[in-house]
Amino acid sequence: MEVSDKFQITIKLGGQSFSITIRREEELFYRNAEKLVNERFSYYVNRFPKQDNNTYMLMTILDVAVRLQKAETQGNISPVMPRLVKLTEELDAALKQ
Repeated sequence: MEVSDKFQITIKLGGQSFSITIRREEELFYRNAEKLVNERFSYYVNRFPKQDNNTYMLMTILDVAVRLQKAETQGNISPVMPRLVKLTEELDAALKQ
């Protein structure tokens, strides 16, 4: 039996679950991204109480984007940038479902 190079995982972002199909070798990137997003989301929930989840998610997206921009200017992100773009596209697609 042949093992596919793609499989489905469920990630939870800001309390919402998403099922996405990824390449096996990219699972760690997705799990780490999930952890980072949820850590930053929780930070904003605690820092700015009584906002809606959409506001927290937008704050989180901005936070992560700024981190990526800073890392890019330091020259250490270009090898993973295509994967991050793909992750963003897949998350956008999952959010639209």
